[in-house]
Amino acid sequence: MKMTNTQVFWRDVPMRQVFWDSLHRFMPNRLINQPIIFLVGIGMTLSFMTTLYYAALGQAWGYSLSISLTLLVTVWLSNFSIALAKTRGRVVASRLIQKEQKRIAKLWHSQGETTAVPVTQLKRGDKIYVEANDIIPLDGEIVEGMATLNESAVTGESAPVLRQADSETSSVTAGSKVLSDWLIIKVTHPVGTSVLDNLMELVENKPRQKTPNEMALSILLNAVTLVTLVVVLGMIPASQYLGLELSPPILIALLVCLIPTTIGGLLPAIGISGMDRALKNRYLAKSGDAVEMAGSIDILLLDKTGTITTGERRANELFEVGHMPKQTFYQAAYNCSLQDETIEGQSIIELITPLNTDMGEPNVKRVIEFSAETRLSGVDLEDGTRLRKGAVQSVIQWLKSQNKFLSPELEAQVEGLVEKLARKGRTPIAVANQDQLLGIISLKDVIKPDIKLQVARMRILGIQTIMITGDNPLTTATIAADAGVDDFIAEATPEKKLDYILAQQQKGYRVAMVGDGINDAPALAQADLGIVMNTGDAGSRKAGNIVDLESNPAKLPKLVKIGKQLLITRGALTTFSFSSDVAKYFVLLPALFSASLPAIAELNFLQLSSAENIVLSALIANAMIILIMIPVAMHGVRFHAFNTHLLMSKNLFIFGVGGFILPFILIKLIDLALISF
Repeated sequence: MKMTNTQVFWRDVPMRQVFWDSLHRFMPNRLINQPIIFLVGIGMTLSFMTTLYYAALGQAWGYSLSISLTLLVTVWLSNFSIALAKTRGRVVASRLIQKEQKRIAKLWHSQGETTAVPVTQLKRGDKIYVEANDIIPLDGEIVEGMATLNESAVTGESAPVLRQADSETSSVTAGSKVLSDWLIIKVTHPVGTSVLDNLMELVENKPRQKTPNEMALSILLNAVTLVTLVVVLGMIPASQYLGLELSPPILIALLVCLIPTTIGGLLPAIGISGMDRALKNRYLAKSGDAVEMAGSIDILLLDKTGTITTGERRANELFEVGHMPKQTFYQAAYNCSLQDETIEGQSIIELITPLNTDMGEPNVKRVIEFSAETRLSGVDLEDGTRLRKGAVQSVIQWLKSQNKFLSPELEAQVEGLVEKLARKGRTPIAVANQDQLLGIISLKDVIKPDIKLQVARMRILGIQTIMITGDNPLTTATIAADAGVDDFIAEATPEKKLDYILAQQQKGYRVAMVGDGINDAPALAQADLGIVMNTGDAGSRKAGNIVDLESNPAKLPKLVKIGKQLLITRGALTTFSFSSDVAKYFVLLPALFSASLPAIAELNFLQLSSAENIVLSALIANAMIILIMIPVAMHGVRFHAFNTHLLMSKNLFIFGVGGFILPFILIKLIDLALISF
């Protein structure tokens, strides 16, 4: 049988751990974090003490025990829901930590051999070997070799950089990717002291802000609870004046029935439901609050490399230079790229093939692999033709080594073309044979599919999108225009990203950050919502609170809609909770005081039995409502993006009326059951 995402979600949670955690949450130091449930816990304790007191005096204690046990179940239901949500968060965090601890490095020995060892075992001074496609595991100094690196995970700049031994560029940073050649690196900062770890310290020292809705709802619930407490305490002198005896267990039960315990018990279930719906859309949320915040954000910061772009450059235009025939240039570029297995090389083949389907297959004598030292690749053909492709200046230097020089006119044309491409944010590479420069190929950062459409949808949802990157302003402006974002920030360092988020938060905006590199970690931690691509490094995944398992920012509008659905669900169930509390006022007070105040006896239209049965029925109904509404909280209330206000009004009406009617039905049925027993 095919397992649904919901089943997978529940299967991943260790239920035994949830059960024991729910029991451990009865400890006062943990229960106090939930003020309403803490008050219920105090009432439960006093009720049990009263039961023991009655038993010691030989008085009837069964009713007091019934109230005590019902209060125990009410507290446990709330604890169980919270434990379920928190355990899921711990499962996610532990998986990320385990993945980080499993990183392996190649320890270099003096004999030229390597041994695979966990990164955590490396010490300062150890030497490690890295080659093309490896990720540098720790900060260090190059002691041998030369290679090109992609440091976008650290700096945000996607352009390859050259690093070599015995030079000013011999330092390397953990998280950088080796693009070509190999390096032997001496570890200077073992685990716990690297740049990555310093950034993670900054991450962990930044407290996560509570969502505005969570803060507002907490204040409201606490205020209602305080008012209700005053009302119940006021019943003591009132009952004495009227000659009505209200025992301590009855007063405690009244308090629990009338304070908003229902919404207090439902809040964790609502959070879990948001996480479940996010998981169905391949978003792994560490908490329900994170999903809720997705529906409240005002500004969305999108890191360029790995988020808006794929981090890979592809050929998009061809420019022959001088009076060179197009076909000669195309054939040379084609021949140079046939043996090039990189994405750049294959993209050149894909670009040229439709332009000339009569390309001949070259007889290759020797393949020249790309080298960080020469910054060239190419082929030597059987007929003596030598073709080279690479950085423009490197190709020109190679021609000069062959005693071939560019004319002033051609040199001016090439310089103008390179400058024009730079203004467009493109990367130029040149193609030449042993005699002359043939043309220039333009490489462009690849925008992820549908990103422009999804940015427009975010705008419809009222969210401003801003691209943030370490690239230069010219490149950034071009990519920002292609992606359709509202604004951009260029040459951004981790500190600059952090400062921008703080400035926007101080203005009252709620900010979300989308990133995938360790340089994004501080910003991801400070943002109200940190969304991390699954392709990102361990540091950024630890800093964020939602992981996009498909690494596809084009899905972000789905996440926003899930967040808005969570907000509507919370609002609807809060309305239901308060409506049910109002209904319990109409049931309890007339039934309790009708004997002493005949004028209000007509309000006891349910014709309930004794005062003791009424209070116990209401208390049991209070716990049952939590159970009944948990599936609703888990499934969520339907959301339509273009009719939000109408939908909210409709749901508030439905849940308001439903919350008012349901307690009457439950209390009457429970009262009848108690009479029969």
